[in-house]
Amino acid sequence: MSDKDKLNRVLNSPKVSRREFIQYAVAGGVAAGLAGNMFDKARAATPQKGGAYIQALTGGGTKDVLDPAQTNDSYMINVGNQLRNNLTEIGPDGQLRSELAESWESADAKTWAFKLRKGVEFHNGKTLDANDVVASFNHHRGEGNKSAASGLTKQIKDVKADGDMVMFELEGGNADWPFIVSDYHLMICPADGDKMAWDKGVGTGGYMLEKFEPGVSTLVKRNPNYWKENAAYFDSIENLFVADANARTTGVRTGSLHSMSNLDLKTVALLEKDPNVVVKPTFGNKHATLPMLCNTAPFTDNHIRLALKYSVNREELVKKILRGQGEVGNDSPVGPANIYRATPEELPQRAYDPEKAKFHLKQAGLENLEVSLHIADTAFEGGVDAAQLFAASAKASGITIKVVREADDAYWDDVWLKKPWCGSYWGGRPTEDWVFSQIYSSGADWNESKWENKKFNEILVEARAELDTAKRRAMYVEMQQICHNDCGSVIPMFMAYTHAISKKIGLPEQLANNWELDGHKNGERWWMAG
Repeated sequence: MSDKDKLNRVLNSPKVSRREFIQYAVAGGVAAGLAGNMFDKARAATPQKGGAYIQALTGGGTKDVLDPAQTNDSYMINVGNQLRNNLTEIGPDGQLRSELAESWESADAKTWAFKLRKGVEFHNGKTLDANDVVASFNHHRGEGNKSAASGLTKQIKDVKADGDMVMFELEGGNADWPFIVSDYHLMICPADGDKMAWDKGVGTGGYMLEKFEPGVSTLVKRNPNYWKENAAYFDSIENLFVADANARTTGVRTGSLHSMSNLDLKTVALLEKDPNVVVKPTFGNKHATLPMLCNTAPFTDNHIRLALKYSVNREELVKKILRGQGEVGNDSPVGPANIYRATPEELPQRAYDPEKAKFHLKQAGLENLEVSLHIADTAFEGGVDAAQLFAASAKASGITIKVVREADDAYWDDVWLKKPWCGSYWGGRPTEDWVFSQIYSSGADWNESKWENKKFNEILVEARAELDTAKRRAMYVEMQQICHNDCGSVIPMFMAYTHAISKKIGLPEQLANNWELDGHKNGERWWMAG
C-alpha cells in the first residue's frame, strides 16, 4: 500500500480526530497546515449527523395547513418532504426511484401493482400498511374534494389493498403513473378508519413535527426510527417563512440562516464574493406564467390572449430580471428537462411583435386594450419588476397594463386562481402528462387559467395510454402547439432555481433540479459540515 493510500485510509476513518490525523500526516512528511485542510475538506464532504439547521423559505402563508391536498407553494412542499414520503421519488439524477414502494409493475399501463416496503413506521409508532396508502389516495378523490391533485387522481377508477400490495386501476392506460405518485400532494399519511389522518403532521419522514405556526415557522426534530439509511442528518430543522429577499440575504450573510432560495438576482454577484457563502443555481423546468382566466372577459377571446403574448419582450425579461439565469419561454410549459419537448422547428419561438399584437386586437374588435395584472414577488422572483417591463413593452401594441402589486402573504390564497390576470410559477413535474393533467386539463383544480380545449383534452387521454414512443412524442408536440396558440397563460421565461448556502452546510455532488432546494429534499440530503 502506498503512503498516499495509507493516508487516505486514515483520513476516511470515522473515528480519527483532526488532531490525530494531523499528527499522522506530519509524521509522513505532510505540512501541518495542508494536513488540516485535507481533514476539513474530507469531513465537509462526508455526511454526518448533528446540528440545528435553520433555513429561510418562500411561498408560505397564514392559511397553510398540514393537509398535503392543500399544499400550494414551496414552503409546505419543503416541510411536507421533511415529515412524509411518497410511493416513489425523483432522484438527484432526474430518474424515478423507489420510496415507500419498493417495486411496481403493470402489463398494460392501466392496472398497476405497487409493493410496499416492510418495517416502515409512522412517527406515532404505527406500521405502514396498504390501507394507509389507499386512504391517502382516496383523500384526493370523490365529488366535492378540494385537493389540488384532483387533476391527477381523477384517472383512478379504483385503488385497493391486497396484502402488502396496493392495486391501482386507472380509467385508461398511463405509462407515467409511477412518476405521478411522487407528486407532493400524494404523500402517505396514516389511516384513521378509511380516512387519512393529516392534522398532526404524522408521516414516515425523516423528521417529526414539534411546532407549526402557519406563515411564521415550523420546527421539526430528527426521527430516530427513520427507515432510510444515510438520510435526515440534522438534529432539528427550523423552517422560517421569510418573504423579503433582503432579509433572507442578510440572514445568510450574517450566519443567522444556513440557506435561502429565490435570490434577489441583483445581489448574486455580491453573494458570490462572500467567503462564507456558496451560490448554487440549478436548471430544470421552473417557469414563470401569467395566467388569464379564460372564462372572464376580455380573456374569453383568444385574440386578446394572443395580443398579450406578442406584447411581451421575453429576451428583455431574461436579461434584466433573470440576469441571464434562464431562457426565454414560448407559451408552452414543457421545459428543457422533459423528454418530449418540441424542437424549434416544431414550435417556432414567438417573438416580441407589436404589429401582430395590434392585428389580434383588431380581430377582437379593438384598437386599444386596458387590463390589470395582479402580481407579487412571491409569484416568481422579480415578478413585480417583470410586470412593469411587460407593461412598458405592451404600450407599443396599444395595450395599457395596470400593474397591481399584491401582498406576498396569502397571495396564493387570495390572488392566484381568483384574479382575472396574475402571476405564477411552476416546476418539479418531469413528465408531460403530469404538467398537462394538473395545470391545463379540463376541470383540474389547478387549471390556473380555467382553459378548456376539447382537442387538447382528447389527446391528453390518448397520449397517456400510448406506449409507442414516436407516436407518443408526436401527441405531446401537438399539445404543446395547442398550448402555444390557444392556452390562457403567457409563459415568458424558464428560470434557474437559485440558492445561497452557508459553507457550514455539506452538500452532495449533484443537486436535484426538479424543484429548488435539491428537489425540496434538502432536509434529508444535506448535513452540517462545520
